[in-house]
Amino acid sequence: MINSTGYQLLARMGYAARGIIYLTIGALAFLSVLGLGDEEASSKGAILNLKHQPFGKALLVMLVVGLLGYVIWRFTQGIKDTDEHGHSWKGMMIRTGLIVSAITHSILCYWTVTLLLTDKDDSSGQSASTNLTEYLGSEITAWVFGVVGAILVGVGIAHLIKGFTARFEKYMAMPDTHYGWMTKVCQFGLISRGVVWCIIGWIILRSAFISGTSENKGIGDALDWLRTTLFGSSLTMIIAIGLFAFGLYSLLEAIYRRIEN
Repeated sequence: MINSTGYQLLARMGYAARGIIYLTIGALAFLSVLGLGDEEASSKGAILNLKHQPFGKALLVMLVVGLLGYVIWRFTQGIKDTDEHGHSWKGMMIRTGLIVSAITHSILCYWTVTLLLTDKDDSSGQSASTNLTEYLGSEITAWVFGVVGAILVGVGIAHLIKGFTARFEKYMAMPDTHYGWMTKVCQFGLISRGVVWCIIGWIILRSAFISGTSENKGIGDALDWLRTTLFGSSLTMIIAIGLFAFGLYSLLEAIYRRIEN
């Protein structure tokens, strides 16, 4: 059984790990808009980038520990309801989202461990959509991805609401002397991530029900789509900075988040 101090340390390391990943994603996306760098602006692209840095393997080991801490914290948030969301439909939706976050970060953690053990730059193997199609058939797979797309749009909207209303404040003990700029950075980061999740969800929905295809989509795909829109480069630049801001928000959570187990 993890004691309170050890548990809080794991949770804070988890937020720090997420922060490092999103700082890297934001930087990669920013460089991509400028025509610099060839690493994909995604969670896996960020981890690959970290691997190629000096002491890259040591960085990945620390990242794995941090991601494990984040997974434990997210599961605890969802199951024990540490933030007191309650048992209303809204509370249960939030808690379910926390558990889903734990699962997705478990997969990312596993992928990072595989990257360390195999010493290769691509440990992804077959895509989830390919595996689902083999087991369920293309039509059922399209519906599964359609549901996933709808969930991601919902997650994106939740981020937008959380960012605009600054509801994160009640879970953090930020110092009064830096409260103003910290709050703005957190809001910008949450709103930017919300926009990205909405775009990813919409792309998946469109692929599943309009194009008739089922493919994995992520942050890189959302940014690629954003570049094709009116003022695409400028919008992508803003979102890239916003994702960097979300990384800062995660680091602030690592320091100032109230953690109860």
